[in-house]
Amino acid sequence: MKGLTKIIIDIGPLAIFFIFYTRGEEGAKLQSAILPLMIATIVAILFSYILEKKIPIMPTFGAFIILVFGGLTIYFDNEVFFKMKPTIINIIFAIILYAGEVIKKPLLKLLLGSALKLSEEGWSILTKRWIAFFIALGILNEIIWRTQSTDIWVNFKVFGILPITFLFTLSQFSLLKKHQIED
Repeated sequence: MKGLTKIIIDIGPLAIFFIFYTRGEEGAKLQSAILPLMIATIVAILFSYILEKKIPIMPTFGAFIILVFGGLTIYFDNEVFFKMKPTIINIIFAIILYAGEVIKKPLLKLLLGSALKLSEEGWSILTKRWIAFFIALGILNEIIWRTQSTDIWVNFKVFGILPITFLFTLSQFSLLKKHQIED
């Protein structure tokens, strides 16, 4: 998929969420943004499928989680479900990667192996770092939504998680360079 199209598909639903959140009625801002996010997420997955002719695994998993927790939030009129969603996604990712380490199947290699050529040691180190990152991000989400206002949490979700993930990814370049296997 082309760069700009991929960015729009990846960030579009989050932008829709933020727009509807900022325009929502006081006291119901989060509720008014969840359904548009759910719809935008489904549309993004469909566009991704149409363009690539395959089901995007990670975005589809993320969409499923958004639909479940968004649905629970709307149904029970309780934003706690939605605020816990990033924590649960991050912990699930950490558990999946950890399970791969336990059974000696580097799942990160299965996901990124076509883009990166690393030694087995490199894959193991990178996987352990991503496990730690996902756990830390889950803990950070818990701290923020439990101690801060919904406005601060939404700003963290929209403007914090992506840059933190980007910076973490950049910090892995020395590891990638050290353990890269040349063709």
